[in-house]
Amino acid sequence: MTIARMSPPKTLPPVRLGYLFAEPEQRGAQLYRPLFAILQALHEGGSIVRAARIVGQTYCYVWAELHRWEGALGEPLVIWCQGKPARLTAFAERLLWAEMRARKRLQPHIEALREQLARIVEEARDQRQQHLVACASHDLALSRLREHVASTAGLDLELHFQGSVDAVRSLNARRCLVAGFHVPATRGPSPVFVNALKPLLKPGMHKLIACSRRTQGLMLRKEHASTVTAFSDLVGSGLTFVNRQLGSGTRLLMDHLVQQQGIDTSSLPGYESSVEESHVAIAACVASGVADVGPGIEAAACEFGLHFVPLVEEDYFLVCLKPNLVHPAVLRLREVLANKAWARLLGSLAGYSVPDEPGSVLRMTDALPWWHYRTPRHRAQKAGAVQST
Repeated sequence: MTIARMSPPKTLPPVRLGYLFAEPEQRGAQLYRPLFAILQALHEGGSIVRAARIVGQTYCYVWAELHRWEGALGEPLVIWCQGKPARLTAFAERLLWAEMRARKRLQPHIEALREQLARIVEEARDQRQQHLVACASHDLALSRLREHVASTAGLDLELHFQGSVDAVRSLNARRCLVAGFHVPATRGPSPVFVNALKPLLKPGMHKLIACSRRTQGLMLRKEHASTVTAFSDLVGSGLTFVNRQLGSGTRLLMDHLVQQQGIDTSSLPGYESSVEESHVAIAACVASGVADVGPGIEAAACEFGLHFVPLVEEDYFLVCLKPNLVHPAVLRLREVLANKAWARLLGSLAGYSVPDEPGSVLRMTDALPWWHYRTPRHRAQKAGAVQST
């Protein structure tokens, strides 16, 4: 076994980003990344020959690129051993995982940039296309919806992923036409959701649109599958937790469960300090071993081959201001949601299901149970009179 010793370069090679209007189409966090594509292919194929076949290049090209990058980085990338499969060095493995985590962390922003660049061409081609700006909590189905409405309804859905709270605030500030947020399908009171979202949503002023249902749970590597079967099993498990950012719907759900079950967050290492901003970023952290467990949707767990512990089913709503219900872009979006093609698309994603009457306008007091848990005015007045005596 031979690992070449490299002399560190005086300066690391700079990072240069760019973009092309070209095939094949990219999705999610995909980028043109030649070095990491070769490392991933070598990791999967186990030989230079197979790696070259995966990336569509010659054996000599892959060999030369690996040696070139070893010189540029000043670190060996491959364990070369005659007669045995080529393997990545520990440095190369760490580099591959770190790059993947960085892309997954930036996935919502990469998608938004890719969408805006594509819109340049569409705007130049057809000024008649409907355009709808939406600020929404991160959701894998919404990314599919954006592609779906563009191809079937001529609707340009401009998505800006934010936490649920910030998304509704953006709607109220008129920075978008539609916002997206999600809440657990529970009929009981939840002070966490009441305090965060109720002040921002007003019956009569805001109108909810049924979009999808999905399952939220815990994502963890399969070696921990027998350790955690419920949220409470995390207490005392020794597993490190990676959480979502404050204001996100998933963080609200986690805080709700912690409060509901009387769990001290200090018993969950990483709960307050380790934070990511999307489901796929959480999944990447868990898959790479940076953390042991984190919250997310089943589709993200499946993407990384993680074990999934379902916790709650939740409703994902779109919301707009009442006057905008008749906006042509909103009407077109609702038509797409009501179509069976949207139901089939949701059925293809793990952990998603179709809500009752997708695309329909819902009564906020029916869809959100928090408005049922308040003290009637006459009871409050009576209580005040008793205290004063």
